[in-house]
Amino acid sequence: MSLTPSLNQSNASQAVLLQQRLLRFSPALRQKLVQVYGQHENFDAWITQLIDEISELAQQRSADLVELDTERLQNPNWFLQQDMLGYCTYVDRFAGDLQGVKKQIPHLVKLGVRYLHLLPFFQARQGENDGGFAVSSFDEIQENLGNIDDLRELTSALRAQKISLCADFVLNHVADDHPWALAAKRGDAGYQAYFHTFADRDLPEQYEQTLGQIFPQAAPGNFTFNPELQKWVWTTFYPYQWDLNYSNPDVFAQIALAMLRMANLGIEAFRLDSTAFLWKRLGTNCMNQPEAHLLLQALRDVIEIAAPGVLLKAEAIVATADLPAYLGNEAQGIKECHIAYHSSLMASSWVALAEQKVDLIEAVIAATPNLPAQTSWLNYVRCHDDIGWNVLRAEAVGLNNDTQLAKQRLKHAAHFFSDESSSYADGLRFQASDPEAVHGTVGMAASLCGLAHSSEGQDTISAQLAIRRVLLMYGLSLSFGGIPLIYMGDELAQTNDPSYLADPARSMDGRWLQRPYFDQDAQTNLQEMSRHSSQVFTQLCELIKQRQQLPALAANAARQILATDCAQVLSFVRGDVCSDEHLIYLSNFSELPQALLSAEVFEQIPFAISNDVQYVDVLSGEVMGSHINLAAYSQRWLRVIGG
Repeated sequence: MSLTPSLNQSNASQAVLLQQRLLRFSPALRQKLVQVYGQHENFDAWITQLIDEISELAQQRSADLVELDTERLQNPNWFLQQDMLGYCTYVDRFAGDLQGVKKQIPHLVKLGVRYLHLLPFFQARQGENDGGFAVSSFDEIQENLGNIDDLRELTSALRAQKISLCADFVLNHVADDHPWALAAKRGDAGYQAYFHTFADRDLPEQYEQTLGQIFPQAAPGNFTFNPELQKWVWTTFYPYQWDLNYSNPDVFAQIALAMLRMANLGIEAFRLDSTAFLWKRLGTNCMNQPEAHLLLQALRDVIEIAAPGVLLKAEAIVATADLPAYLGNEAQGIKECHIAYHSSLMASSWVALAEQKVDLIEAVIAATPNLPAQTSWLNYVRCHDDIGWNVLRAEAVGLNNDTQLAKQRLKHAAHFFSDESSSYADGLRFQASDPEAVHGTVGMAASLCGLAHSSEGQDTISAQLAIRRVLLMYGLSLSFGGIPLIYMGDELAQTNDPSYLADPARSMDGRWLQRPYFDQDAQTNLQEMSRHSSQVFTQLCELIKQRQQLPALAANAARQILATDCAQVLSFVRGDVCSDEHLIYLSNFSELPQALLSAEVFEQIPFAISNDVQYVDVLSGEVMGSHINLAAYSQRWLRVIGG
């Protein structure tokens, strides 16, 4: 059986390069898929047809996208540099439609953005659609946001400014009005096999014994009875989102080809939504199963063949120990996704604010392995989703070997950032149905940091502390190692938007609290430095500017925790500690000033021990003396003078 189909010779050089990639990656693709689907009677014919279709879509890539592929193959670390910065937003909330996003490119350029993640903009279900994640078509744009031509125009304009567009690609499910689901409802047995359906509750009840619940309040359970099918359908998230049956090879083929069609529109990165849930196995929580990883690795091979300039980002909100697998295993030669969300780092930094101590962040950092080559973490402060505290359970238990104490710590964080607390934070508990459970938290970063309690223009101590907290959180994201991501509105210190409560289609989903419309007034008046929005924007831009000049803050530069005697101070070093190519990060998560003995910090750096060096804080320009003083919620980035 041939795995190298005949190629269109209209572009000889492109055909040769594609032929080389087919020869290299087709056997690897087949090897992975035979592990999942090899028992199917028509596997050989199926894999041959799939590779033919992949090849055809590869040949349809435009000249500029082929050029981009070539450039990135020559520089595989292109997305790991210290100038890589992401920005995440909903199209309509940010700019109305895709044409409006194009007009906002100067704002992104001013921030230094190189990677724009637009939350779901492909056709979604009518009515409730989980913020667009209930996808009705992988080939059409939501009518109110524009059309395919608008998308092509936007991706071209972004590329001209060296900004890559990232789109959500929902892998686990489709909407109940997707053509596949509609065909299944009409009785098409072929499309019914695209989903998990059950004639009665026997098997669903067995599965439920070990399954968790994503939205226990709004959508309890994992199965929904469909009256048209007269069957139970697997619906992990919402009743209108039908889980795809990846044990059916046709599902994988259709998903892979849809991804390539989207890539050919100029999309340069895919946020692979709900990656942990792809494979179902009785007696497990149906997350992080080996077959799910094989399918992601196969999608990586598909990309390597047809669109090698494209990145895959795993949205796997799982415990730290389960994260590395989504990036592959360098020792075993396994490549999976290029990027994975570091949700544990995000959640632990909010715990540190609530507790004013950093041991949980340190535990997360200690549990974070070195990155495989050509991979990166995605670091974020806030996003469109809730803060899930349970990803920290293992680290919290490990600190004291006490399960109950760990649960109390996480419950304290959830309470601290809720409206039930007397703290400075202004957030809400998410999906709070069981008072004994550790619930998620929703809210904009500025609100969670206390800025909602100060009117715009009020230069109070509480307002300045809140601004410091916002910048502290983003400073950690910028410094840790990976691609930092700005969530729309955070750069302007936007606070919660409770208007969703008046919308019956959204009022049951508290996550809309953190999905405001972009503050165009704040953007227009950035020169007015009395505004909190202007202060945060200016100082955040300065952090980003400094990061761009520091190779030690590249995604793949080494990282090592530095010990201090202060429970409130987080300290680590990035880069080569045996040369002047390193940077020391220090931050105070306390409302009180802290002081460290400089010698105790610097004596952990081999280069500082063997050389008579001084350090300067690149953020303030201050040269460090015998003590390193850290004001409340402040940070320092220290480099060797002359380095």
